[in-house]
Amino acid sequence: MEHLFFLGLAGAILALVFAAAQAKKVLSYSEGDKKMVKIADSIRQGADAYLARQFKTVIKFFVIVFIGLCALAFLPPLVSDAEYGLVNRFVPFAFISGGLFTYLSGYIGMKIATRANARTTQAASESLNKGLRVSFSAGSVMGFVVVGLTLLDITAWFLVLRFVFNQDHTVIGETMIKFGLGVAFMAMFARVGGGIFTKAADVGADLVGKVEAGIPEDDPRNPAVIADNVGDNVGDVAGMGADLYEAYAHAIIGIFALAVVAGYGYGGLLLPMLICVVGVVASIIGSFAVRTKEDASQKSLLKSLHRGTWLAAALTIVAALPITYWVASMEEAITFSRVWGIFGSIVIGAIAGIVIAFFSEHYTSDTDKPTRELAESSETGSATIIIGGLSLGMKSVAGPILTVALGTLISYIIAGGLTDVYAGLYGIGIAAVGLVATLGINLATDAFGPVADNAGGIAQMAELPEVVRDRTDALDSLGNTTAATGKGFAIGATAFTALALLVSYVAMANDILAERSAAAQSACVDHAFGEGYLETGIFTGCTEDCVVGLCAIAPDATLDIAITSIPVLIGLFIGIVTVFFFAALTIEAVHKAAQSVVHEVRRQFREIKGLMEGTADADYATCVDLCTKSALKKMVGPSLLAIVVPIVTGVFLGAGGVVGMMTGIIITGFALAIFMMTSGGAWDNAKKYVESGHHGGKGGEQHKAAVVGDTVGDPLKDTAGPSFNILITLSSSVALVFIGVTMATALIERL
Repeated sequence: MEHLFFLGLAGAILALVFAAAQAKKVLSYSEGDKKMVKIADSIRQGADAYLARQFKTVIKFFVIVFIGLCALAFLPPLVSDAEYGLVNRFVPFAFISGGLFTYLSGYIGMKIATRANARTTQAASESLNKGLRVSFSAGSVMGFVVVGLTLLDITAWFLVLRFVFNQDHTVIGETMIKFGLGVAFMAMFARVGGGIFTKAADVGADLVGKVEAGIPEDDPRNPAVIADNVGDNVGDVAGMGADLYEAYAHAIIGIFALAVVAGYGYGGLLLPMLICVVGVVASIIGSFAVRTKEDASQKSLLKSLHRGTWLAAALTIVAALPITYWVASMEEAITFSRVWGIFGSIVIGAIAGIVIAFFSEHYTSDTDKPTRELAESSETGSATIIIGGLSLGMKSVAGPILTVALGTLISYIIAGGLTDVYAGLYGIGIAAVGLVATLGINLATDAFGPVADNAGGIAQMAELPEVVRDRTDALDSLGNTTAATGKGFAIGATAFTALALLVSYVAMANDILAERSAAAQSACVDHAFGEGYLETGIFTGCTEDCVVGLCAIAPDATLDIAITSIPVLIGLFIGIVTVFFFAALTIEAVHKAAQSVVHEVRRQFREIKGLMEGTADADYATCVDLCTKSALKKMVGPSLLAIVVPIVTGVFLGAGGVVGMMTGIIITGFALAIFMMTSGGAWDNAKKYVESGHHGGKGGEQHKAAVVGDTVGDPLKDTAGPSFNILITLSSSVALVFIGVTMATALIERL
């Protein structure tokens, strides 16, 4: 059966070929006149320069971590318990490959996005539908590159472990669940760094340009306008691509260890891969259903996107049942009585994704009541719109969290959890796969938004007719809504996956404890017979009279994870504090960087004669450079926090403390992410609703209040909020990789 994993390569190739075809299609469109080409080229150069400098910064950390992992994997153990296996020997190399593929996914997506922006503007000058098709095709490149590279990386490693190193499914499952470290490491830097860049530029441009100077958004007189458009690409395209790559990869590898403990053999590992391959095919079919009519409303535009995503989900669900039966027919461990439960879990995951998207859309779309009421509160000033946005975000948390909780419970039960705990846990893991299986088209509906945003900026700077800007604004507003649903989709997938990672950590810790207990029992017997006493040294000083008692109370083979356990309880608090401190660091980074941009824009307005009159050019490069330096400097702290906390917690509190820490990060991070992303998305679309002519329209006091609300929400929805899902999986990956170190040190056990 393991030979069928080659189908994963087929799925990867199909996704990458489709992405290449979509890229060729995008590049076949016209970029417009020379002025549009010049503006697009400036954005492209800024984005390329940022990613190049980001890569040079991140690669230094990768080298340091790689050397450390190699030392723990190949040097003699630092403690006498050699069986602990401090780090799996394959992890350092998977760390590099995962990081490389994650970077490539964002880089390729950004390359196409920066070449699609002017083309979308030109297409929008012809029709709304053509503008949607060009921007959506550019988003499709991102979606299918992410899916293709993920399947390629995971499948290649499985084949190498199985057919080159001749490892069985047990070793492969327990090994590959640790392979997400490099993916999450790179995604954290990409998402946080890109988020700081884009929101520093956006906040700076809006506060000085719109609020103080009273000039339109994306006005060429604004010195931060190019930096703002560059930020859309490095944050909302490259950063988002790396982010979703990480969510997709962890959903697949997160179930591998559960397949092993559930006793499902190679079939348990193969099934999630096949579901994802089917998801690729379904996403390709669904992408052709995305189209709209001229002068379409926001509801019509959303309906066109729903048509594609729902079609893809339906096709995946239909194909999942025969695939599950087929795998069960080849894998005796998966009985036919379990097939319906596993299939039902896949369906639950797919439905959960749609429901989470519904809640995100309901609270952020300007066609629905919550955002319209928020826009109305702009009539009483900035304070009320901020208060309303905070309340809206807090209410929005209930739906997604209850959806994940209910989905977890149902998938656990129907997969057989009432009679076999690990079968139920496998059901939770496969539900996560069902949720992300159609990521190709779901990410496409998200990634087209930044392209449309850039297109609107180019239309404004190139002084195109108002109808063009109206069309790009319609697409941009749609993109804000789909971005919120995409981020909710990602955090929902992470919540399911994180449960699988948490359970896998407990299972691995119990395996190590069982080995330790067995070794202690053996030492007792050897001592009783007068053999091996000096070699083991475990019971030095013990008299013959105590041997029987010591053998009966050998070290516990089960990890104590009761909530009343002191290490678990302290770890829980550490996890909660980590989430809030991480949020503080990312938001503060935007705060500091935005201040520098504000001062620079004010300086240029004050010192460059003729700038406000339009007779002199702004110094765009300085703002781009300011954002770049700030992002690269400030992204390090939050990223290292997610790496250091699990290791330090493990060293001091042991595995129980790490379990508590992971639980605290998962629950708090999930809730805070939904709150921040929904509030920010609602504030953004409330501003656009006002700008469309409601509540006084552009330029009035209501508009300024809405801009302030949008500015407050920017670092929440595009920097801190979407970074939480990476915080969850990166901290979990670090915990899994360093479980040997944790079990070997655990200072609390030596007190």
